[in-house]
Amino acid sequence: MGEKVAKVGVKREEGCLYYIDKQGDVSRAKMARGGKRGGSPVKVARAGVKKVPGYLYFLDKEGDISRAKMARGGKKGKRKAAKKKTARKGGKKMAKKKAKKKGKR
Repeated sequence: MGEKVAKVGVKREEGCLYYIDKQGDVSRAKMARGGKRGGSPVKVARAGVKKVPGYLYFLDKEGDISRAKMARGGKKGKRKAAKKKTARKGGKKMAKKKAKKKGKR
């Protein structure tokens, strides 16, 4: 799904959230659990990755920095136009004309 950007090899600890910060480094913060507040962020590894717009940067299973192209648009923009009801050929007017013709003969 994603492509590796930098090999960092971060070992994860349970109960911590890992992310790529604005400077392109790996940071972690203690997750909030059961009414307890979370912790402040701490830098784990310096990578200095330059972020490109349109990509999502994340820490993969091996502890390296990877990125994936962001999905934009989705179903919202792909709605089909509602079908218009088309009048049947002839309709009520045609039936009246046929009835008049039959009555004249």
